[in-house]
Amino acid sequence: MIHEILPVGPLQCNCSIFGDEQTREGLVVDPGDDIAKILAIVERHNLKVKAIVITHAHIDHIGGAQKLKLATGAPVYMNLNDTELQAMLDIQAAWIGMREPEAVNIDVPAREGHRLLVGATEFHVLDTPGHTQGSISLWIPSEGKLVAGDTLFRDSIGRTDLPGGDGEQILRSIHEKLLPLPEETLVIPGHGDTTTIGREKQFNYFLQGLR
Repeated sequence: MIHEILPVGPLQCNCSIFGDEQTREGLVVDPGDDIAKILAIVERHNLKVKAIVITHAHIDHIGGAQKLKLATGAPVYMNLNDTELQAMLDIQAAWIGMREPEAVNIDVPAREGHRLLVGATEFHVLDTPGHTQGSISLWIPSEGKLVAGDTLFRDSIGRTDLPGGDGEQILRSIHEKLLPLPEETLVIPGHGDTTTIGREKQFNYFLQGLR
């Protein structure tokens, strides 16, 4: 499967572009900004984007969703527990000194057990609240990959001091949903370098005692 990771926007959110080599179906996760660059990758691989997935409603992850939706016609998936946070995009923009992005309507509520197909590849939605109340992760069993949003990072976890954050909840999400995955699972966090489940079990200070 085609998979490119593009850091976008001033906070360098990791946007993932997936594509099936046979059907040329595509899926984009967290198009926070720099939509022209995302579309260039889509066009280079001759992909038809069939879904836009938002891991959570922070501006650096959802900010470019409307532009990408208009450019591709693809539906937007997000957990509706982040609806209140999504309504605060103007406040979020003020926090980081950027222009308020265009609002996007959520077409499909993403929830635990939801499976998206790109070609023959299944993307499993996992509810992983804690960073925000509607945070989700995408587990791709056939690829051995996890798109973790801002739930799990290399050597860290998502911050919980913003609206909707809950420190106990994020640890519970990681313990119950992410750590049981195979240790060789490649984790694509919302920012920064990739890691693996096994590495984080061993070295992540925040997860000691969760094994």
